[in-house]
Amino acid sequence: MRTITLIIIHCSATPKGMDIGVKEIDRWHRQRKFEQIGYHWVVRLDGTIEKGRDEYLIGAHVKDHNTHSIGVCYVGGLVNQPGADGKIHLVPADTRTPEQKTALRQLVNQLHLRYPKAIILGHRDLSPDLNGNGLIEPNEWLKACPCYDVRTEL
Repeated sequence: MRTITLIIIHCSATPKGMDIGVKEIDRWHRQRKFEQIGYHWVVRLDGTIEKGRDEYLIGAHVKDHNTHSIGVCYVGGLVNQPGADGKIHLVPADTRTPEQKTALRQLVNQLHLRYPKAIILGHRDLSPDLNGNGLIEPNEWLKACPCYDVRTEL
């Protein structure tokens, strides 16, 4: 049995409104040579919660933290935005639907009941503290994922 100390929230880094789930993410992860989907749970746009990798298996979602964590991914995280170059670019944004917000809260609460000592964080919260001030600030994030502040919301 694994000791779970972290519940880590991710986004799929897909454009707002792109409706995907475990099947598509599993295919993408296998293309990257993963054995299977790296996340344990996926929350679709309509709030449907899909099971990914079994929780007893080590995930593949955060370098150096997979052995002791559960990975939860919501679909979305990017929006189209015009750039200074006149082109449209995908940029990080909180694209969660109301249904996803409700489902994420319910799922994380259930997981926390199973793993009461686990800390709930976003992927970006595990970035290195480059300036050593004890805080992971936006300029230190390796990724914007999950595109909202998990610690203040969940």
